[in-house]
Amino acid sequence: MADFIMDLADSLARDVLASQVELKDDYFYEQISKVVGASSPTLQEAFMTSVRIRLAERRGREFLEKALSAKRTGAKLPDAPREAEKGGH
Repeated sequence: MADFIMDLADSLARDVLASQVELKDDYFYEQISKVVGASSPTLQEAFMTSVRIRLAERRGREFLEKALSAKRTGAKLPDAPREAEKGGH
């Protein structure tokens, strides 16, 4: 059952994060979380975990691309954001 819940949550997270561009709302996932949580706190938790992981991965890739671009052009490498030093998941 846990795999089923994670698959559902991750599929929804992918779709919601992709739709945020069209909706022009970077925090639309919070509304979806409330809707899901009203029926299933378990699915809500899995959904939010998937959203956070996907957003973190996106930020990591953006930072990697900036660092590689800087290296290739001889520019100064970017500094990691301070909040990255605090840890996380």
